[in-house]
Amino acid sequence: MKKFQRLSSTFFVMLVLIVFASCGNSDPKETEISPFSNGGEERNMIVILSDMHLGADLEYAECKDNLPSLEKLLKQIKAAPNVKELVIAGDLLDEWFVPAPIDTYQGKDQADFVQRIAAANKGVFDALNSIIQEKKILVTYVPGNHDLTITEANVDLILPGINQKRDPELGLGTYSPVGYPEIAIEHGHRYNFFCAPDPISNQVIAPGTILPPGYFFTRIAALHVSQGFPQAGDTVPSVTQNTSGDDSQNSLFAYWKMWEWTLKTFKIENKFDEKVIVTNVDGFTGNFSVNDVLPYQATSGGFIDVDLYNGIQYSWSQRQVLNHVPVSIPVQQAIAGSATASEMDGQAKNQYFLNPDSEVRIVVFGHTHVPKMEASNNHKGLKSIYANSGTWIDHNGLDSTAMNFVVITPQNDDPSSQTYVKLYSFKNEIVAEMAADSLQL
Repeated sequence: MKKFQRLSSTFFVMLVLIVFASCGNSDPKETEISPFSNGGEERNMIVILSDMHLGADLEYAECKDNLPSLEKLLKQIKAAPNVKELVIAGDLLDEWFVPAPIDTYQGKDQADFVQRIAAANKGVFDALNSIIQEKKILVTYVPGNHDLTITEANVDLILPGINQKRDPELGLGTYSPVGYPEIAIEHGHRYNFFCAPDPISNQVIAPGTILPPGYFFTRIAALHVSQGFPQAGDTVPSVTQNTSGDDSQNSLFAYWKMWEWTLKTFKIENKFDEKVIVTNVDGFTGNFSVNDVLPYQATSGGFIDVDLYNGIQYSWSQRQVLNHVPVSIPVQQAIAGSATASEMDGQAKNQYFLNPDSEVRIVVFGHTHVPKMEASNNHKGLKSIYANSGTWIDHNGLDSTAMNFVVITPQNDDPSSQTYVKLYSFKNEIVAEMAADSLQL
């Protein structure tokens, strides 16, 4: 097998980084920094990492070159006397970024798959397990979309003793450190139309599946990379907006537009009717073609239909209920917003800060791979802070936005004490502060 080149990101970020060329607060300050020291002896600091995207085969895994640096940072965290918690906010394991023709489980099962990930990334898993086993630092895992279907038992198989914070439903979780209900840490994919669990679609084809359409996007995009960024082997069939003006048809047209953009951007050599996507994952069996997931239309202006994910535009409201989304997102906004980091960042405000039922004032998401920090006022007029923990993939498209992490240092009993939130880069194995802010809880 020839050596694979790597894509700039997983599905969501592949969209984001091409649309956006920069993000606020992304220029590190080149200073000598001790990110895991609070200046005292108390062990109270909370470190958040996300989007490591560790793969079972380093020929195509998105994190390979950065593995030694990640291992080094984990060893620094373990040695730090002030770190109390390490939170992994999703996409630790990558079940999605696998070139379409590859059988993800190689004829075996998910347990074997995650053990192959642990073997391929042995240094990182040795470091994580060392922290867990020492029991000085609580290590918590929250699922993301790329490890959406990885079960609790299989995470525990390779990280025995890790604290897992999950919703009752597979694929989601939100974590508030003990004693800090004002802090919420989650991956963020539950608010994304293409990446949130979908327990409604395809149940006849794949009973019990929760895989959303972003899974198929990513399999195709990974094929684009593995084929060396080829010219397109086929043309996306034209679909025009339905003349009826029906809201559902308008939503399906917007869904098609996203597919059109993706297939024109991440070209593959294959014809769209070739059964090139090998699944055998989460209830899916056999092979599928691009045409199976691409909306189509018999006549211009006529009815738009789709095979896989048929009716997905109708089910978005119900999906949000099942996925415990507090503030409903309109379907057109959700489809269009899935291509922007700003929409995901905005959901931190909408779901938490502006939600009158929420008292959360610090939110940390991953998912977008765009590290940032932003302050705003909540529904009570109190200062609140949102941070995105970035990514650890090798090629993120933006030179300064790899190897990121967030550190929260809670306030103490002093009436003037503040809770600090800081965003860092570990690029070139040098810690650099990218953004910092504070508030009083």
